[in-house]
Amino acid sequence: MVRAQQLRHDHTGAMAVSVAALYPDWPQYAARIRDAITGLPAEELALRAGPQHAPIWALAAHVAGTRVYWLCGVFGQPGADSTPFPSPLTDPGWEDDEARPRSAAELRWALDSSWAIVRDCLSAWSLEDLALTASRPWGSAVQLHSRASVLNRLFSHDAFHSGEISQLLGVHDLPTIDLWALRPPT
Repeated sequence: MVRAQQLRHDHTGAMAVSVAALYPDWPQYAARIRDAITGLPAEELALRAGPQHAPIWALAAHVAGTRVYWLCGVFGQPGADSTPFPSPLTDPGWEDDEARPRSAAELRWALDSSWAIVRDCLSAWSLEDLALTASRPWGSAVQLHSRASVLNRLFSHDAFHSGEISQLLGVHDLPTIDLWALRPPT
């Protein structure tokens, strides 16, 4: 059953279904990642699998930065200026500066503000919109990406890094991230 807020009128006046219906659990996943990070002190945010691996804070920041990079930087969606990544194609990205670890409050802001952009795209884009493409230079080549491929990339990217963060928390006897549990997010 399609919920009313997932319906919108297209340019012809016909009702179109937003792609939010294709990702019904993504809001829960985004909230669970954010909630797992929010209460962590600096020493727990600094946990990492090894010296060559990113700490928890950087993994969470990377999730947020990647959302903004693809949706605002590559696809030109609005909202980057309300995130820590106002120029996603040119900023070095504060998620990559290990000399400046990020706090739980900064990570919450990054995750919430980047999620708002994802949510807005899911609500605004129709099934037909998923075929629209954007190009980006990559090395000496130019890559072409559809909105569908980028949404799938971001959805799986969030889940992948959530798993990394969850494992790091678990091996240190801290509460893990359960994306699928049927409970309201905090």
